[in-house]
Amino acid sequence: MKILVCISHVPDTTTKIKFINNNTALDTAGVQWIINPWDELALTRALDIKDAQAGAIESVTVINVGLVETEPTIRKALAIGADKAIRVNLEPKDSFVIATQLAEVIKKDNFDIILCGIEAADGNGSSVGGMLSEMLDIPSVSATTFLDIENGQVKLQREIDGGHEVIATQTPFIAIVQKGICKEPRIPSMRGIMGARSKPLQVIEPVTADSLTELVNYEYPKSKAACRKVDAENVKELVQLLHEEAKVI
Repeated sequence: MKILVCISHVPDTTTKIKFINNNTALDTAGVQWIINPWDELALTRALDIKDAQAGAIESVTVINVGLVETEPTIRKALAIGADKAIRVNLEPKDSFVIATQLAEVIKKDNFDIILCGIEAADGNGSSVGGMLSEMLDIPSVSATTFLDIENGQVKLQREIDGGHEVIATQTPFIAIVQKGICKEPRIPSMRGIMGARSKPLQVIEPVTADSLTELVNYEYPKSKAACRKVDAENVKELVQLLHEEAKVI
C-alpha cells in the first residue's frame, strides 16, 4: 500500500497575527511557519502504521500546494519520516483550486490511502478533503480518530454524537483526520533532518483551475470585556451578572 498525506504550510498557532494593505493581506514578517497540526498528526499516524506493518506500506508521501517558500515545511515532513514529497507550484488561495491540484496529481499515481487534516489552522475551511473525495470519486471518512490495518483490511473509527463508529473500507479512500488520530506528533531526529536533504522533492506545475471564492478582507475579533470581580459573599450579584450579561445561565 502507498499512503499520501496532504499537508498545509500555516503560521505557528502561537503567532500574533497582523494584517496589512487595509486588512486584505497577512503580514508575514517574522511569522514562524509549521506543518498544519492536523496534517502533522495524520503524517505521524501514517508512519506509525508503516513501522508496525513491516512490508505492508510501500511508501509514505507528502504533498503540498504552495510556492517555493513552503519547502522548509515540506522538508520537515521528510525529516519526520516521509519517504518523498510533492509540491504543486501554486499559491493556495482557494479550497477548490487546492483540491483540483491535489486530484490531478493523485489521478496519476495509485495511492491507496489519502490522509487530510480536518482543517487548516489558518483558513479553517474544512472543505478540501470532501472536495477531493468528490473529484476522485472515491469514498471518504470524516472526523477520523483511529486508523489501522488488520490482516490487510483497513479499520477506522470516527466520532459521532455520544460515541464513535467503527468502519471497514476498501482502498482507495480518503480519511479526514482530527485530534485523536495519534497522541503526539513525531519530532524530527538529527538523523532525520540530515537525511531529509537527500530525499526526493518533486515540483509539479499546476493545472488551470478557476477560484470559486474571493477574499475581501480580514477582521479582528472584538476585544473581550474587562474582567469584573465580584465579592465572594455577594452570590446574588454574581448570579445576576451570569444571567443578564454573560448569559450563561
